[in-house]
Amino acid sequence: MGSGIMMCCNGVLFSRHYRITSGALEPQINGGSTGGGLSTRWKFLEQMDMELSKGNERAALSLVKDLQGKPGGLRCFGASRQIPQRLYTLDELRLNGIETASLLAPVDSTLGSIERNLQVAVLLGGIAAWNVFGLSPQEILFSSLGLLFLWTLDAVYSNGGVSFLVLDTIGHSISQKYHNRVVQHEAGHFLIAYLLGILPRGYTLTSLEALKKEGSLNVQAGTAFVDFEFLEEVSKGKVSATTLNRFTCIALAGVATEYLTFGYAEGGLADINTLDRLLKSLGFTQKKVDSQVRWAVLNTILILRRHEKTRVMLADAMSAGRSVGACIDIIEKTIGDADL
Repeated sequence: MGSGIMMCCNGVLFSRHYRITSGALEPQINGGSTGGGLSTRWKFLEQMDMELSKGNERAALSLVKDLQGKPGGLRCFGASRQIPQRLYTLDELRLNGIETASLLAPVDSTLGSIERNLQVAVLLGGIAAWNVFGLSPQEILFSSLGLLFLWTLDAVYSNGGVSFLVLDTIGHSISQKYHNRVVQHEAGHFLIAYLLGILPRGYTLTSLEALKKEGSLNVQAGTAFVDFEFLEEVSKGKVSATTLNRFTCIALAGVATEYLTFGYAEGGLADINTLDRLLKSLGFTQKKVDSQVRWAVLNTILILRRHEKTRVMLADAMSAGRSVGACIDIIEKTIGDADL
């Protein structure tokens, strides 16, 4: 599988190699039904999972498109209604209950607090070791220089991957709020992508899980997509308005989900920054960037509000490690025709 778009709680639009979480669909997802429509969808999604697990993205997408919009098939893929695209003012966003300051300027206070506590623990541990073992000033200096060297090595060669791996692992272990935020964030990316017609190809919820799958420290948790069409357009320097609209909404879906769930966003600052760089690389002026982002924020939040129940169930499925096909099946089962 080639490089592609990846959206995560701490970054978006990263070019990375990515593999799907493998696993077949569980029979209980469809309640054991063997009805014609459900049975057909079941077989297609199971086959799609197999193709994705083998890295056959084009074959997986072809299966999805074959079943798109058909009775008993995939009614929801790319079927979500959207608002007209125009320049929306900040006042219009506020009228829809959106405060951009709480959404577009995320600060990860949870991991920041854990990092500060670790620094204090290391300092206290050093003082305790000094008292217990009677270390000399020179030994303390050499130990400090050694830690500084390791920290610098991590920052230079793995872009802080080791440090973030430690913080993320501790965060998921001791903070249910942090774990839930990451899960909700990724569920937002997944749901918006599917409803706008971009097929998710896999997801991870922790840096440790990403490390096990990728074998690289420089890969964070996130959701990846079948995005070869987007990459082909980018390589030509001509991204269509439809494609750009989709990926702008997907990029902001994580912070939008956090905002709706918690009242503010903590993760996703890199999502926003990378999206901003992408738009400017396409020649967007700041006014045009603002217009694109405001429309996408409002459009994404309205879709998420409309399908809150589905997002919650999807987050539970992702937290349980269900396959992409199983997650899609949940979306299809819980969204009625009148809701699209």
